[in-house]
Amino acid sequence: MALYEHVVLTRPDISSTQVEEFMQTLASKIETLGATVEGAEYWGLRNLAYRMNKNRKAHYSLLKVNSEPGLLHEIERQHRINEDVLRYMTVSVEEFNEDPSPILKKREERKRRDRN
Repeated sequence: MALYEHVVLTRPDISSTQVEEFMQTLASKIETLGATVEGAEYWGLRNLAYRMNKNRKAHYSLLKVNSEPGLLHEIERQHRINEDVLRYMTVSVEEFNEDPSPILKKREERKRRDRN
């Protein structure tokens, strides 16, 4: 089995709870297809580098998936059909980093600075 990091950008006009529900259903679909989801992160509503479908912001989410190579093609096909998904990207990795992603680390640093 191969290791993948799957990032999904969803429309900004849906709520963060809807994005969480979407990611949970996506994780359950992945698991029903025979893969395992090793971790999930919600990065929040962030600015885009350029407009996508007239949107300046998007909800960013990350899934760490352990699956067969062909399995994510079905998930990507479903993303192309879904109107809430602006973009997605799947990257093969050698191993999962156990630390939180740099985006979450930056968010925690900002929270600590604001408290002081």
